[in-house]
Amino acid sequence: MDNRINEIRRKISALRAEMTLVEAAISDQINRDLDCSETACRLLAMRSELTELIREWKASGGGEQLPTVRERLGRTAERRPAEKLKLNFKRKQGDDARL
Repeated sequence: MDNRINEIRRKISALRAEMTLVEAAISDQINRDLDCSETACRLLAMRSELTELIREWKASGGGEQLPTVRERLGRTAERRPAEKLKLNFKRKQGDDARL
């Protein structure tokens, strides 16, 4: 059962990521004064699919609260280091020959 719940969560995460791309495309189309009705219909279909996945997730025993897109993106930003870590290794004599 846990595998099923995790599979549904992966689908939800992938769908949410795709939805943010579609939302950006809609915004771009609006800024260019283009028709975005087709893209908006696709987004509405994705939202209904997301609703169905959440129902399925809850029916399978998923009880924790799913994070919103903003929360997920905030956690991703927190996990990224501000700058790359520099690791200093002391080399033993003879290690240069292996390189």
